[in-house]
Amino acid sequence: MRVLLSTYGSRGDVEPMAALAVRLQGLGAEVRVCAPPDEEFTALLARAGVRECVPFPRAWRSWQRPSTPAEQIERVTQFIEAQYDTLTVAAKDCDVLVATGMSHFAARSVAEQAAIPYRYVMFSPSALDAPLRDAMIDGPVNAHRESIGLPPIGDVLEFIFTSRPWVAADPVLSPWPDPPGITIVRTGAWILPDGRPLPDELEAFLAAGPPPVYAGFGSMAMGESKDLARVAVEAVRAQGRRAVVFRGRAGLALVDDRGDCLAVGEVSQQALFGRVAAVVHHGGAGTTTAAARAGAPQVIVPQAADQPYWAGRATGLGIGAAHDGPVPTAGSLSAALGTVLTAQARARAIAVASTIRTDGAAVAARRLLHEIEVRA
Repeated sequence: MRVLLSTYGSRGDVEPMAALAVRLQGLGAEVRVCAPPDEEFTALLARAGVRECVPFPRAWRSWQRPSTPAEQIERVTQFIEAQYDTLTVAAKDCDVLVATGMSHFAARSVAEQAAIPYRYVMFSPSALDAPLRDAMIDGPVNAHRESIGLPPIGDVLEFIFTSRPWVAADPVLSPWPDPPGITIVRTGAWILPDGRPLPDELEAFLAAGPPPVYAGFGSMAMGESKDLARVAVEAVRAQGRRAVVFRGRAGLALVDDRGDCLAVGEVSQQALFGRVAAVVHHGGAGTTTAAARAGAPQVIVPQAADQPYWAGRATGLGIGAAHDGPVPTAGSLSAALGTVLTAQARARAIAVASTIRTDGAAVAARRLLHEIEVRA
């Protein structure tokens, strides 16, 4: 059986699909992954052992500010153009297409043309509650479908998510009732094992003092925040802690030559988060789950999309705090850190960590292959 996985988005979209690909390959399936051509993603897929990768011609780009309605329509058109031709070729000899992220604008039409089953997965059920502007979606989608000989869509929600969307999120971190008219298929979070050792410099820093606070914002550029590195470092220092800052898209860096702060590139969160006092981040599904698995209290500074949802969940579970607003100051971030750098928060985070499932990708792989075999 040949499975086509398609993702167009940030690392939070690519890494779980890599986890699923590895599990499918372990069950004997042939897997082809279409993903943005960013060097980071290419390296991740290769490191995971994904055997067949097909890059889209256009790299993924996040944006700095909320977009206007006209810009949103333009972006949907661009998402389709960036993926459709590549996906059409990739799907020709496949038995099923599984998509996530912004692939939903093109992938379902490709599956219809190829006459193969289609599944859409999301990593936060909160996406089902996000308002969908029909004009933003059905205008460019229907224009494209007309150009390739497919009928127009009627129900935008059903087209985007299908009537049985898959949700790959931990059931403790993300309990969610089925919305009216939709049946959610829950598998647990898709976690890609990452056994890479930490860099020597980071190991030495960790060994040289008490557990530091990690601050990193993943693929978020944090364009509204000015001098964010200094804000993060000063907030951590105000709590009497050392800091590890992740450069990432936000461009965090050392602010002086004091020895209580280290800037790092991309490293294994699984190896690092169990050795820090707290994790400050943007609230992506993957980072939230990684911190929760590690038993690390977390401060979430949500920016967009599902990030406010994860901030609310961490707060509700007692394993974290949500920063008030997307633009932190040293004072506001330090205050949020103060609420999680306590023995009580640490104990609660450790207790929740013991409940986090790690078998979601394996569950999903078995289910997917079973469904397609039964259909055949």
